[in-house]
Amino acid sequence: MSKRIVVLGGSFAGMTAAIELKNKLADEVDVTVVSKAADFLFMPSMIWVPFGLRTRADIMFPLQPVFEKKGVHFVHDEAVRLDLPEKRVETKQGQKLEYDYLVIATGPKLNYAAIPGFVPEEGNVQSIFSIDAAERAKVAFDAFLENPGPVVIGGAQGTGCFGAAYEFLFNFAHQLKKHGIADKAPLTFVTAEPFLAHFGIGGFGPGTKMTEWFFKNLDITGITNVSVKEFRRGEVELSNGQVLKHAFAMFAPSFLGIDAVRACADVTTAAGFVKVKETYQTEKYPEVYAAGVAVQVDPPGPTEVPCGVPKTGYLSEEMAKVVVHNIVADIEGHPKVSLSPGAIDAKCVLDAGNTGIIMTSDHLLEPRGHAWLIPGPEAHWAKLAFEKYFLATHKRGMV
Repeated sequence: MSKRIVVLGGSFAGMTAAIELKNKLADEVDVTVVSKAADFLFMPSMIWVPFGLRTRADIMFPLQPVFEKKGVHFVHDEAVRLDLPEKRVETKQGQKLEYDYLVIATGPKLNYAAIPGFVPEEGNVQSIFSIDAAERAKVAFDAFLENPGPVVIGGAQGTGCFGAAYEFLFNFAHQLKKHGIADKAPLTFVTAEPFLAHFGIGGFGPGTKMTEWFFKNLDITGITNVSVKEFRRGEVELSNGQVLKHAFAMFAPSFLGIDAVRACADVTTAAGFVKVKETYQTEKYPEVYAAGVAVQVDPPGPTEVPCGVPKTGYLSEEMAKVVVHNIVADIEGHPKVSLSPGAIDAKCVLDAGNTGIIMTSDHLLEPRGHAWLIPGPEAHWAKLAFEKYFLATHKRGMV
């Protein structure tokens, strides 16, 4: 009898896990993906949507045809309850899916409620962490071009997406120069990080010095080690007492686990992230795995203002590949592998409009054997090329 595997989530980790499991085990497994979203969204390109450089049609594609082609069942529905002792997932539309293995790859719930006034729909501050929010940010940016003024961009306390905030900042600076209004729109970057380019991972090689050079060259003011107290129309109030006036603001929010996962308190943190062993299994339920943003990754050390650890994109896919290996090993009777998130190699391209930085290391967290940064226009072109490659391959179910 085929093993039943339910994968929650169809983004980077979920798509990788589902398709790889079916590729490796074929008819030995019945794989079902449950996804609240009907479409895959290539999140790394969201930094360009507010500037009109990408539309949702450019960076999204429907999930169902991809999974059907690979023999994976696709359920466009929201998981609302996980009954882990009974090995069952219940959905909003009333489905009850039983499993032999469960892979939690749901991604995050955006924690806008953590900061008063953090309501992108109301225009106090913009966001680029959903396609709807990014499209609203485009409307705000178009209005900003007609009436430019101070700009505040940042990473709020608890976020792990500092990289996206930096990319948006540098792309904004590029757009200011392109439109000839840099002198009318002073840029300020606000971050929970203890220092620039901490990234929630304790820093990355010479990243701080390189970022400081970018800030100086682009005339950006950086404010570190602060939290946001409140967002108001045209203002950001910080924990250090500063009130920054702005004509445009965008911040990266902190993340939570989705509600159905957060309710599983015996395997999650208070924030709803899944506590896993280095095999990506939960301690209490060894048939329950997690990958991607859903996984709890402890920061490398304490910071005065809370900082999350980045878990998106490449890291999510690599976690999913470990999950696949270990489920296959369990079914076929082979040894499992252990690989903590911090020991996975890091690959990232930080885009800056017409230049950028390629970042690579042998480990996400210290100790590292190497942490290399390659600045220059080749980084921008590398990101463009990777976007085309990723979308072309994943639309065909090649992960």
